[in-house]
Amino acid sequence: MKKEAAENRPEAALNPEAEWFGYRRTSPEEKTSHVIDVFSSVADSYDIMNDLMSMGLHRLWKDRFVGKMAPRAGEKILDVAGGTGDIALRCLKATRGAAEITVCDLNPDMIRVGRQKAVDAGWLDNPDWVVGNAEKLPIATSSMDLICIAFGLRNVTRIDSALAEFYRTAKRGGRFFCLEFSPVVIRPLQPLYDLYSFSVLPWLGERVAQDRESYQYLAESIRQFPRPENLAARMKTAGFEQVKWEPLAGGIAVLHSGWKL
Repeated sequence: MKKEAAENRPEAALNPEAEWFGYRRTSPEEKTSHVIDVFSSVADSYDIMNDLMSMGLHRLWKDRFVGKMAPRAGEKILDVAGGTGDIALRCLKATRGAAEITVCDLNPDMIRVGRQKAVDAGWLDNPDWVVGNAEKLPIATSSMDLICIAFGLRNVTRIDSALAEFYRTAKRGGRFFCLEFSPVVIRPLQPLYDLYSFSVLPWLGERVAQDRESYQYLAESIRQFPRPENLAARMKTAGFEQVKWEPLAGGIAVLHSGWKL
């Protein structure tokens, strides 16, 4: 019933972020194109920028994320927007290579970097790397035990459409996990967080990645992303049950989860 209601809602109600690229008004098609351009620009410096921007904290967040996901041997796992392979490689390590992992990313350059990183780590045949859009996944219906997306959902043009796709591709009893930045942090952190986001991040992007604009977009995209309780409600609308969310580092990042029951 909830899923039918969601399908009957107008596009603007379903996907309110679709016409915004950061703080810039755009069409949904242009937003997708802009996102592809951003990640083509930063692909080769993406991992080192993650370390610099978070002072290494992203590694701890991702470790906790995969710990909560609890990937198991024999499972089919879909890592959406998994570009450089950080989550997929952690899942392979956790399952000793006994899970069947597919990484799907919109950007071929991010896939290129992730594939090379997997080869360098000794993983030649697993994961499977696929270029595709989260809004229309090239994945069979009810085929995945575990679906995840880490720091990628805010870059998806049509978030509700992607949530519906995650639900579609999950098996009955399948789990969905999302790790994402949040626009809401604890009050004492807010002034420092804003200063860091809008001054330090673009400066780092300019110095390290030679791309100030992409990291200005990063700060803006976080502020445009749904509040945790709003995203949880939209996950429920997509059909997920037992939806939960957990703030990390004073709310800078949030870990969301839900089940297809």
